[in-house]
Amino acid sequence: MTIYSPFVYDRYVTDRNFIGRKTDCNTLRNLLAGKEDTVIYEPPKSGTTSVIQQTFLDMRIGGQQFVVGETGMFNVRDRNRFLLKFGSAVLRAVASSPDEYADLISRHLGGTHFIFDRQRFADFEEVISLNWDTGFDDMTGMLELPEKIAMERKTQIFMIIEDFQDIMMIPGYEEIFKAMEQVLAGKDRNREFSCTFIITGSRVNAMKYIFEEKKYFYRLVEHLPLQQIDDKEIVEHIVKGFLVSGKVIERELAAGATRLFRSDIWYLNHFFAICDSLSKGYMNEGVLMDALRSIISIHEAHFHAITNNLTDHQLSLLKAVLDGETRFSATDVIEKYRLNSSANVRRVKDALKKKEIVTFNGKDEPVILDPLYEYWLRNHYFKNY
Repeated sequence: MTIYSPFVYDRYVTDRNFIGRKTDCNTLRNLLAGKEDTVIYEPPKSGTTSVIQQTFLDMRIGGQQFVVGETGMFNVRDRNRFLLKFGSAVLRAVASSPDEYADLISRHLGGTHFIFDRQRFADFEEVISLNWDTGFDDMTGMLELPEKIAMERKTQIFMIIEDFQDIMMIPGYEEIFKAMEQVLAGKDRNREFSCTFIITGSRVNAMKYIFEEKKYFYRLVEHLPLQQIDDKEIVEHIVKGFLVSGKVIERELAAGATRLFRSDIWYLNHFFAICDSLSKGYMNEGVLMDALRSIISIHEAHFHAITNNLTDHQLSLLKAVLDGETRFSATDVIEKYRLNSSANVRRVKDALKKKEIVTFNGKDEPVILDPLYEYWLRNHYFKNY
């Protein structure tokens, strides 16, 4: 028998396990209803997938019918693999037999180098193959495929591309972006049926580089920043979660943990799942401290690896961030933290951004992306620094 747990952290959540972000779901639903291609970039485990899937659930409950295709870019390092993986996700979302795959490819990808190879399908379940290296026309042809199928079958298609920033690992990725820009710009959003893209990324600074600094896809996609879940709603989720299993936690302790993890719902669910396993009744401060030591021990090797890869100047700038400094190029800050020069400060900031350790908000204020890593730095690494 499966025991219900409200503290879910090993997969995305919907329905009764989904808390907060109703506004984000409503906004995404409106964007999709307007056939607006959307981009979402947040740190890992921020709830992006949960928001998307909860939005789809709400839409289905509301009677809407659509097809969803999904593909991830985290293990893609060349253009051909990107196109084949994308095409496979499209075809598997709308078809299920070799004859259907062959028919769709021959009719909608004619003139390209994409084929359906029955032997490769039989041997490797490969629904789309290549008979030559790809060029620009192959890219645009493939990226237009879901739109063509949506119009033909009179159905709305949503294509999710996860870890979008990893496309920059592909040599000549700019040409892929150019092809995708051409396809998005050529779409007619007044059509009843079409394909709408949902682009997500977990490397925040890399996604900012694409969409904000270099301005790829300018005015072609809508950026949806996720809102922080209200602390009161998180505390209520924690208190009710323990009540389900006949356990009790004081709201002050739940609120303290919420502040420690900066309202990061994934870390909080992981943390309180550990608490739940450590006690049969009352959740006191001792249980929470044991759980904190446990969750740190789980992530500590990763934190060590991150930190060991930092230079002395990068560590000094992190210490300045923890101390609340924001004017890193000021003479007194440079001297205090031995940062050498304002030019060096810029290089160090860029390095920490590329390593996805720190990001900077609209006011150029630093934010350490991982709240538990920030806690570990402050209370372990720099404790006697």
